Amino acid sequence: MGLLTGFLGVGGGFVLVPALVLVLGFTMPVAVGTSLLVIAINSATALAARVQHGIGDLDWPLIVGFSAAAVVGSLVGSKVADRLPEHRLSQAFAVLVLVIAGITAVQYVPDLVA
Repeated sequence: MGLLTGFLGVGGGFVLVPALVLVLGFTMPVAVGTSLLVIAINSATALAARVQHGIGDLDWPLIVGFSAAAVVGSLVGSKVADRLPEHRLSQAFAVLVLVIAGITAVQYVPDLVA
């Protein structure tokens, strides 16, 4: 898991979910929670390092706002996920990943060909 996280960065954390489900046999809710925990630890570590080294000014209101939105989103998402069958969550996640991959391909493949 650390290799994938290090290779893909925090933004690739969503890729950990299918890896945890398919490779390690986690249930979808446990895989999502584990992925979010890994992302939170990576983010907290990066923030602590940045604060410790005094690299640039941090926009604390923005950081607190995003953090609060993430916590609220996690709590609401948890309540919604508890009411949905696990196979539906897996299907929805697969569709989301495919849609994002399609959008990314439409945006960047032309640059690769040109």
